[in-house]
Amino acid sequence: MPLSGMAIAFKASTSACTAQQLWGHPTRDQCQHGFTHLNERKSRKGSAALHARAIPGNLDLDFGDPSWKQKYQEDWDRRFSLPHITDVFDLEPRLTTFSLKKNRSPLGASDASSPDKWNGYVNKDDRALLKVINYASNTSAGAVCIDPDCSWVEHWVHRAGPRKEIYYEPEEVKAAIVTCGGLCPGLNDVIRQIVFTLEIYGVKNIVGIQFGYRGFFEKGLKEMPLSRDVVENINLAGGSFLGVSRGGAKTSEIVDSIQARRIDMLFVIGGNGSHAGANAIHEEVITSLLEFLSLFLS
Repeated sequence: MPLSGMAIAFKASTSACTAQQLWGHPTRDQCQHGFTHLNERKSRKGSAALHARAIPGNLDLDFGDPSWKQKYQEDWDRRFSLPHITDVFDLEPRLTTFSLKKNRSPLGASDASSPDKWNGYVNKDDRALLKVINYASNTSAGAVCIDPDCSWVEHWVHRAGPRKEIYYEPEEVKAAIVTCGGLCPGLNDVIRQIVFTLEIYGVKNIVGIQFGYRGFFEKGLKEMPLSRDVVENINLAGGSFLGVSRGGAKTSEIVDSIQARRIDMLFVIGGNGSHAGANAIHEEVITSLLEFLSLFLS
């Protein structure tokens, strides 16, 4: 599970719900948010704060209008127009520490230099098709249609994957992982793979936050050091190795704790409420004008 070069800056919301609605209602429709890499040692470009926000997709479409498809596509492109991290911060890239070559060679290549020609990294302009089924009818199993006729509309999103360049020094990073909300199958697999991938990048300071967002403010809940040796076999057990909980303290208290712990990257694993909570943390970071945190969602 390569982390997209750990330089993904933004991801827009796919629904019209707000963080305030979801923070207290974890069962409502899911909102997904992405977050800016905030580094206290770097400065913003320009004077205005540019950061990711959920943009509601509340376009009022008239399906009798021959150009409705174009208007819908323009609205989609607007909501998913994701600035690159260098559009926000004055950062110099460095070559990635995530090696993908491993003596691979292109199919059918026989010359000795072929492994050097193999490229497994993702271009920042790559896009992936979000929906791949062209439903013939809204009565088809699993059909999700925009208009009554189930017209085909392409939804392109940014492709995930490791980049050739990254914008942080792995040995300086402190990464934290937290699982929130209810239990579900696969939580330990996600924790395990995040740790493995961080270590491949060269990140050594990895900690687990115990029992969801509670771990940021409740006394007695200490950070759990994580490494390959610690998480090697946790995928064989159910539940969450870190523990889970619902709800939490004031967002400002969580952000204060994150800053006090000098956490640079926070991986939030969970569902609707967890993602809304992560968005609330992001908004608090922006409101407080703090520049120290990356958030990743799973």
